[in-house]
Amino acid sequence: MLIYIFLMVLPVLFFLKSKAAFIVQAFSSLALLIFSAVLLLKHEYNSIFMFHSSLPYLDFSIKLDSLSLLFVMIISTISLGVSAYSLNYVYDEDYHHKRLFAFIYTAFIASLLFVVTSFNAISFLIFWEIMSTLSFFLVIYNYENEENRQGGFLYIFMTHLGTAFIMVAFILMYLKTGSFSFENWVHVELDSSTKFWVFLCVLIGFGTKAGMFPLHVWLPKAHPVAPSNVSALMSGVMIKTAIYMMIRFYFYFLSDIPWWYGFIVLLLGSLSALFGVMYALAQHDLKRLLAYHSIENIGIILMGLGSAMLFNSNHMPLLASFGLLAAIFHTYNHAIFKSLLFLGSGATFLKTHTKDMEKYGGLIKLMPYTALFFIIGSISISALPPFNGFVSEWLTYQSLLLNNKIDINIIHIFVPLFASMLALTGAFAAACFVKVIGISFLGSPRSDGAKNANEVGKYMIWGMGFLAALCVLFGLFSHIVIALVAPITSLLLGVDVSSSTSSHLFMISTPNFAFGHLSTLGLSIGFAVGIFILYILIKKFGNTKTRMCSTWGCGQLNNDASNQYTASGFSQPIRRIFAFFYHPKEKIYPTLRKKKYFFPTLEYKAHSHDGVESVYTLVLKVFVKSSAYLINLIENGSIHIYLLYILITSIAFLVYAVRGGVN
Repeated sequence: MLIYIFLMVLPVLFFLKSKAAFIVQAFSSLALLIFSAVLLLKHEYNSIFMFHSSLPYLDFSIKLDSLSLLFVMIISTISLGVSAYSLNYVYDEDYHHKRLFAFIYTAFIASLLFVVTSFNAISFLIFWEIMSTLSFFLVIYNYENEENRQGGFLYIFMTHLGTAFIMVAFILMYLKTGSFSFENWVHVELDSSTKFWVFLCVLIGFGTKAGMFPLHVWLPKAHPVAPSNVSALMSGVMIKTAIYMMIRFYFYFLSDIPWWYGFIVLLLGSLSALFGVMYALAQHDLKRLLAYHSIENIGIILMGLGSAMLFNSNHMPLLASFGLLAAIFHTYNHAIFKSLLFLGSGATFLKTHTKDMEKYGGLIKLMPYTALFFIIGSISISALPPFNGFVSEWLTYQSLLLNNKIDINIIHIFVPLFASMLALTGAFAAACFVKVIGISFLGSPRSDGAKNANEVGKYMIWGMGFLAALCVLFGLFSHIVIALVAPITSLLLGVDVSSSTSSHLFMISTPNFAFGHLSTLGLSIGFAVGIFILYILIKKFGNTKTRMCSTWGCGQLNNDASNQYTASGFSQPIRRIFAFFYHPKEKIYPTLRKKKYFFPTLEYKAHSHDGVESVYTLVLKVFVKSSAYLINLIENGSIHIYLLYILITSIAFLVYAVRGGVN
C-alpha cells in the first residue's frame, strides 16, 4: 500500500523544484529500504492487496512476499544513492527542462517498484510497458545527439521484441489456468510441450531485457548515451527485473522442470559472461566498457540460476538453495558496484567532458574521492577479496563444483568447462579494470580536460560513498545478505539456506562443508597483518633509498603523457591472440596538424567490432530490403494493378457469399 501512496506523490513532485523532487525521492527510497528490510526479516511475511477494475481481466494485484521485498530493497538501495548523486549531477550537467527530467526519473523508479510487486499478468504488462517507455525517454533525453536517438530506438525495438515473447508466455499460462492472476499460476501443472514453450518464451523475453547473450545488442548502444544516473538505474536495477521474473517463473510458477532447462540457462550464462568481459577489455569508451560488463555479470547471475535449476530438477533442495543464494547475492552485489561505477564514470565525464579513457590520466590527484570509490567498485566487480563481488562469485564457483553430485554424464563433462569459463572471466575482468584504473586515474593527464578536472560536488560524493560502503559491508559481513535471502529459499524451495551456509561466526561454507568455507573478515585481518609485517621488515632490513617517479609513468621522473601506456596498447596482446574473435580493425594515418622533423606524426587507432551486432545488422538489412521490395511490388503506382486488387477482392467476397458464408 505504501508503494501506491508513493506513486500518488509523483505528480506533485512535477510541480515542485526538481531539486526537491530528488530530495523527496531519496527519503522515499530510504523509507522503502527500511520498510522492506524489516518485513523481509520476518521470514513469513506474505500479503496481497487487490484493486478491482470495471474492465474485464484488468485487476491490479500487489503482492509483498520475500522475493518481491528483496527486489524492492535492491531498487530502494540504488535509487537512494543515485538520487543523492543527482542533486549535483543534474545541475552541473546543466540539463534542459529539469522538472521534466525529475518527473520522468521519479516515475521510472516507481514503475520499477510496481513491476516487482505486480501479481497479475495484465497489470504487470502495463507497468512493464510504462517502465520501458520511461527508460526510453531517459535514454534519448539529449535527443539532439544522433547517437542518443539511435541507441534509444534500438533499445525500444529490442525491449518490445522481448515483450512479445513475454506476452506469449502469459497467454499460454492463461490458456492452461483460465486466469491472469499470478496466484493461480503457482506450481501449475503443464504438459511437457506447453512447459517448454513457456520456458523458452520467458528465457527470450526476459533475457532480452536482461542483456543476455546473444540478445544483448541494445545494451552497449543505450547505456553509453544515457545520462550516467540513468545508466546506473538501468544497469543496476532495471535489467534485474528480468532476473526477478525468471526466478518467479522457474522456481515458483513452473513445477518439475527437466534438468536440461537449467543446463541451457547455465550454457547461455557462461557464454554471456565470457563474451561480455572479452569485449569490455577492448573498449576505450568507459561507459561502453561498463555496459559490456553488465552482460558479463548477467551471465554470472544466470550461471548461479542455471545451477540452482539443475539441482532443483534433480530433487536436491539444499544444493538448489545454495545455487539460488549465489544468483541472488550476485544480483544485489552487481546492482551496487555497477551503479557505483556508472556514477564514477559520470563524475569523470562531467569534469573532463569526454568518455574516452585515452584522454584521461592523473585523475587520482585531481578527483581523489571519485578515484577512491571507483577503485572500490573496480575491486568489487573484479571479484577480488574482501569486497562483495568476491563473495558472490565464490558462491557461484562452489555451486558449479557441487554439480558433480548430479548423476548425469553431460553435466560432468560440461560443468567443469563452465567453471573454467567463469575463472577466465574473472581474470579478464581484473585485467580490464587494471587498464581502467591505470589509464584513467594514474600517470599524467592526456588532455586539457583531464588537466583542468577537479572534484565533484558533495552530494555526488555522498551518493558514490554510500554505494562504496555497501561494497565493503556486504563483503566483510556477508551474513547480512544471506539472512535476507534465506526467506526466499524458504518460500521457493522449502530450505533455509542460512542454516547450512553460515553455521560459524563470520564464515560462509558450502552445505555440510562439502568443498570449503570462506571468511572475508579473516582474509582481511590476515592481509593487514601480512602487509604490516612486510612493512616492518622492509624498514628494518631493506634499502631505504627511494626514487620518485610518476605512477603508471614507465619509471620516468618527469613523465610525458605521450610515453604512457594507452588503452589500445594495454589490450593489444589480448586482441592479437583472440583476433578470430575480435576481428580488429587497425589504422595508422598521419596527423597533419602535428609535425616532427618536418614529417607528420602518426596516429594509431584500433576498433573491435561486435560480431553478434553484425549478424543483427545483416538480418535487419535483409528484412528492410525485402519489405521495401514487397511494398514496391504491391504499391507500384499502376492504376490497373489497383483495379485488379479490387476485382480479386470482390470475386473472393462473392464466392464466400455463394457458399453460404454470409447469412
